[in-house]
Amino acid sequence: MAGLTQPVTIAGGGLAGLSLGIALLRRGVEVTLHEAGSYPRHRVCGEFISGVTPATLAHLGIPDCLAGATAITRSRWFDASGEILRVPVSGSGLSRWTLDQRLQDEFSKSGGTLVVRSRIASGPGIVWAGGRVRTGGKWIGLKCHVRDLALADGLEMHIGSNGYVGLARVEDGVVNVCGLFRAESGIGGRDALFQCLNRGGLSGLAERISRADPDSFCAVAGFRTGRQSGPPGAIGDAAFMIPPFTGNGMSMAIESAECALDPLLEFAAGTATWDQASSQIARRQNERFSRRMRVAGTVHAFLTARPALVAAVARRRLLPVTWMLRLLRV
Repeated sequence: MAGLTQPVTIAGGGLAGLSLGIALLRRGVEVTLHEAGSYPRHRVCGEFISGVTPATLAHLGIPDCLAGATAITRSRWFDASGEILRVPVSGSGLSRWTLDQRLQDEFSKSGGTLVVRSRIASGPGIVWAGGRVRTGGKWIGLKCHVRDLALADGLEMHIGSNGYVGLARVEDGVVNVCGLFRAESGIGGRDALFQCLNRGGLSGLAERISRADPDSFCAVAGFRTGRQSGPPGAIGDAAFMIPPFTGNGMSMAIESAECALDPLLEFAAGTATWDQASSQIARRQNERFSRRMRVAGTVHAFLTARPALVAAVARRRLLPVTWMLRLLRV
């Protein structure tokens, strides 16, 4: 595309950073992306993708990135006493190991400059896709992959007294187990997930997982959900981190790249300053995500503060699930 002379630098090579980088490269912008880690890698992530549309994927130039994903059409919710709810859903199960690798390959093939194991500071002209802001928050995220684990449905959600955990089928017969729990003293090590499940009253689930073949344990601590305090030009989890029970986090990361695309094209063409472009990025994300963040925050508060009440209401079919899911996707 003629006239695009200003290169773009992206800090962070997760879903938001890679998707944005590919979209910019497709339009003739020179892109350098700095990623603190390397590929492929496991990430603490629910690996259930729900909400992003084929139109958004095509607009970003990644229409086939979810090829081979496991179709998930129903979710079942449980507490320590058993099943409380069945919910129709529409989503795909795909591991971050696979999806990040696909996007990294596409970024490199498209002519982008990828610098791995590289950390750079935020600043003018740098799109910040560096992930959730470390805040010393009260939540920890724990995740592992499991083989040979039968599920009641494509997605299981379990509510404990200290948080919640989702089990989603991904590719190649693998089940992703990912939970959000309150940080407590004495939790740590490779058994942290099982410690949290037992403390939350989900010992039956802990035993089910331990009888299977768990591997690839990873964890993240010190964060909070909601609007994040990322620098100007922040996208993805650095701007908004939706509570993970929604299954919308991966979709929002990709959608945030779409929000940033047009402002950055103007920046690259020299028709917008960095301040103007970063303000537009923030405005577009705010318009797209604010309502679903408010709804998710309210439900998350009830799920974590009054899990027994939520379970009782759900068992009586009094929870407006269809309405909530619609608001969490638009």
